[in-house]
Amino acid sequence: MPLTLQQLESHWLIRLEGAVNIQCAPELKKVLIEWQGARVPLELDLERAEELDITILQLLWAARHEAADRIVRIASRPSAAAARALADFGFSADAGEQA
Repeated sequence: MPLTLQQLESHWLIRLEGAVNIQCAPELKKVLIEWQGARVPLELDLERAEELDITILQLLWAARHEAADRIVRIASRPSAAAARALADFGFSADAGEQA
């Protein structure tokens, strides 16, 4: 499965692996909405993501901006493929990180 979620005591960890594309978007959107309601920090792990399509990048972009509004942290460890996808679609190098 391309998406796994761990609801830890201190934060949530969403791990995206393999080809993460439009077929995964409904599940990712559902998890991100649940996370917004939980109001806990989010760690986004893209270390094993081999492909991210624009639909997924848009969801992550929206989550990042939501995190900025709610003063929570999104951390990311992107794979080379994920970093390329972020750059190819015009996201800054720190698109997955919010301090």
